Amino acid sequence: MANILYITCNLKSREQSRSLTIGSEFLARYSERHPEDRIDFLDLYRDPIQRIDADVLNGWEKLRVGGSFDSLSDDELRKISKIWNLADQFVAADKYVFVTPMWNLGFPAELKMYIDTVCVVGKTFTYTESGAVGLLRGKGKKCLHIHSCGGFHCGSDDDHSVPYLKAVMNFMGIEDFRFVVVEGADALPHRAGEFMNKALEESREAATLF
Repeated sequence: MANILYITCNLKSREQSRSLTIGSEFLARYSERHPEDRIDFLDLYRDPIQRIDADVLNGWEKLRVGGSFDSLSDDELRKISKIWNLADQFVAADKYVFVTPMWNLGFPAELKMYIDTVCVVGKTFTYTESGAVGLLRGKGKKCLHIHSCGGFHCGSDDDHSVPYLKAVMNFMGIEDFRFVVVEGADALPHRAGEFMNKALEESREAATLF
């Protein structure tokens, strides 16, 4: 049995969102093939994600120089605990599915805020004399990115979404990364159905391999 962490970052309903529609198709097919797997859902707009702020940075610095948890203020302890809980949830998962829209060549800020809570020293990576090393490497973890953008950006120099997420996953040691992208539906609305059907088929294929 595998533990899936299904992460969405979208204000729209499924009926209004291309990426959420494709994600739902993937989930349906995946669940048919793996009914025993556990799927945990995380909505980055509706679930409380602790951002890194002054309290977090001050608390981390106290711990870094040898301070105890008792030396942290109530706010520092509370906020750091929230971040570590999210990082622990991430580490415990076997597979990750990110479902996102493109906003201005990248992601909504909520996704970056979440990534900052799971890229944690001692949990998902560590520093060595030769550089940072991902602690999730060699554990068979997989990541699927389902992404939508209205224009045509995938693979271009101005795409700061899929390549960035792939780099972050690799940084933590998750090397099995694949993606399904629907793009161009706003640029060529008369072909939107064609683009969606292609992405839906790719999501069904991904469900058989993931």
